Amino acid sequence: MQITDLRDHHATRTRHERTTGLRDDRTTGLRDDRVRGTRDDRITEIVCDRLEIEPEEIAETDRFVEEHGADSLALIGVLAALEKEFRVTIDQNEMPRMAHLAGVRQVLAETAGW
Repeated sequence: MQITDLRDHHATRTRHERTTGLRDDRTTGLRDDRVRGTRDDRITEIVCDRLEIEPEEIAETDRFVEEHGADSLALIGVLAALEKEFRVTIDQNEMPRMAHLAGVRQVLAETAGW
């Protein structure tokens, strides 16, 4: 590998690490599944932390307000934490779609281009 190739590889890996928190392991071919799993776990952790519930207490389609008693301040906290963690800006008009984990994942995927 030439020095410029190493720099390009390092830049790519660093960008990948910043967006996913995982090192790029090109030898296994499992990176996408690991990234997706880790990303989904992190989304669940953030939502549960902001709603003050345990991950075992929430299902993909549980509605945050109706089933877990979330108020508007908690939902804004979820939005802000997700934006900070994944370095995206989510339009507040998307909030109605983010009523449950499945909706959060979909909006984030669309916003971040995953």
